[in-house]
Amino acid sequence: MWSDNETIRDLVNFSQVADIAAERIVGARGEPLSMGISGDWGVGKSSMMKLLRNSLEERDEIDVRFVEFNAWLYQNYDDARAALMEAITAAVVEQAIEKKDTLAKPVLEKAKGLLKRVKKLRLLGLAGSAAVDYFTMGTMTPLVAGGMAALSGFTDGNVTGEDIKQAKDFVAEGISGGKSLIDEEKDEEGAEPAEETPRKAIQAFRDDLEATLEELGITLVVLIDDLDRCLPKTAIATLEAMRLFLFLKHTAFVIAADEGMIRQAVRSHFDGADLNDDLVTNYFDKLIQLPIRVPPLGTQEVRAYLMMLFVENDTELDNAKKDELRAAVCKRLGRSWEGQRVDKAFMVKQIGECPTGLLNRLALAERIAPILTTSPKIQGNPRLIKRFLNTLSMRMSMARIQDVNVDEEVLVKLLLFERCGDKEAYSELLRAVNEAEDGHPMLLADKERRVRGDDEVPPLEKPWSDPFHSNWLALDPPLADRDLRGALYVSRETHPIISRADELSSDAKNVLDMLLKMTSASTTVNEEVAKLSTQELAHVTDAVVSKARQETAWGTPNILNALQSLAGASAASASLVVAFFAEVPTSQIKASLVPRLANAEWGKQVLVSLNARDDLKGPPRKAIQAAMKGDD
Repeated sequence: MWSDNETIRDLVNFSQVADIAAERIVGARGEPLSMGISGDWGVGKSSMMKLLRNSLEERDEIDVRFVEFNAWLYQNYDDARAALMEAITAAVVEQAIEKKDTLAKPVLEKAKGLLKRVKKLRLLGLAGSAAVDYFTMGTMTPLVAGGMAALSGFTDGNVTGEDIKQAKDFVAEGISGGKSLIDEEKDEEGAEPAEETPRKAIQAFRDDLEATLEELGITLVVLIDDLDRCLPKTAIATLEAMRLFLFLKHTAFVIAADEGMIRQAVRSHFDGADLNDDLVTNYFDKLIQLPIRVPPLGTQEVRAYLMMLFVENDTELDNAKKDELRAAVCKRLGRSWEGQRVDKAFMVKQIGECPTGLLNRLALAERIAPILTTSPKIQGNPRLIKRFLNTLSMRMSMARIQDVNVDEEVLVKLLLFERCGDKEAYSELLRAVNEAEDGHPMLLADKERRVRGDDEVPPLEKPWSDPFHSNWLALDPPLADRDLRGALYVSRETHPIISRADELSSDAKNVLDMLLKMTSASTTVNEEVAKLSTQELAHVTDAVVSKARQETAWGTPNILNALQSLAGASAASASLVVAFFAEVPTSQIKASLVPRLANAEWGKQVLVSLNARDDLKGPPRKAIQAAMKGDD
């Protein structure tokens, strides 16, 4: 299994991007910097953050302290704005305490005072005092503002017990919090603190923080991750909190987020406002000075990524060899623009004596990398690739535990179809396997021949003619002559194994068995078919027609006896049989079929339909025309 956690083990040469970002932070020389690491879900934004931190830690040009903040962890548990403020302040205070022996006392006290200022700002935020401050020009006290919010229920014309409880709770909390804040700010002589509006409190906090960072001689790098996992309210609250710290000297903010999700959060936050795309984009752009996008993986990178994932999980290679391979792969990818490839030959050369199991997996990686890169459902996404491989690992383990004989390459190919293919086409494949006695999906036979250059079989139709499906059909190994029942058994967590026979009663199942064993017409079988209910007859007919689709030459195969028996039992079954023959390729029609159809009304309908085909020629057409003339 492969972990989905972020990592500093670079498998696709992302370190070069992280190093460039680190250079920008160092090159800022204490000037404020905000950086955005963007990319779709699962492309490696969190790993890029880890690599950036690792790159900065290896440099000695500046003294860096990190604050890692995950807004998603605070969602529904705490105010993300206040949590971010406290995380940043705590990091600064901790650094000040570490350096207390070299700091002047006023500097140390100013650093400690930052915590008091955060508490005050928390109190100011009881009822969104930023908005209150705006409308009152800073003249309304936090306690009054909070009271307005808590007591708003009394003005809506419907006073409830809950309204009264909220008011009491507010008064108790407000008095307690305000008293605590005032007590903390009294000087040694017991003097009352000077009146301070929310706007002044925020500016004082910024000034003290910037001064403290200057005295400490450190650059504070704040890494904000998983913002795109948050609900819009939390995401916007975190971005708004950042504005409190942005553009302070000796700070660098790095935000990892999917830009599309942030744009959606902005639209949700300003619901009802008339925002065009430019305004939505500008909101994020005003916060970010340096945008960095995680590069998408192309076929080269996906192939290298797959191979390195297999290397990482190999038990025969030691860690030193794995690190050596990782470095060689990243270096090689850095020269891919020159045409240098990371492929099986390159990996084997680097490994030397390659374990057999790993060699097979490297070959597998070469085959499936192009389809994992181009498939719209995966598009080279590292997280989805890991999930794909983890699912494969689980199914192989299930096969081993339950002693099911499954070829890993077959399982990979089926899993690709399940994950990326057309749902109806995949269901059609499942039905073909479930209903075949030997588990062979013969419906793939002509399709696989066509993509391998056989022009004598019919062209592919949608969805099989789509790029993914045609590439999938061409992928080795061919499946038409493989027993896929075991592979589908270990895949049943997503698709239950249900054949048409499972829908039959025991009597209907016995009739179906009799029909499939017929080698000639049988009055006994016809009598048993006549006893079936309408619903059971429909299920049996479906099952026989599915079996008939496996025939490749329509002269007088044994399955024709079953079709004739069913068509003679009901008009509904006759219609299904007629519809089946309408789909039989002209190349499969033989002249010997005609006499077997000419004596029944449903058979005559089939002959009329076949005679209308322009591509029906030779003996079959002559036999049909003679039968139709004789009928006249």
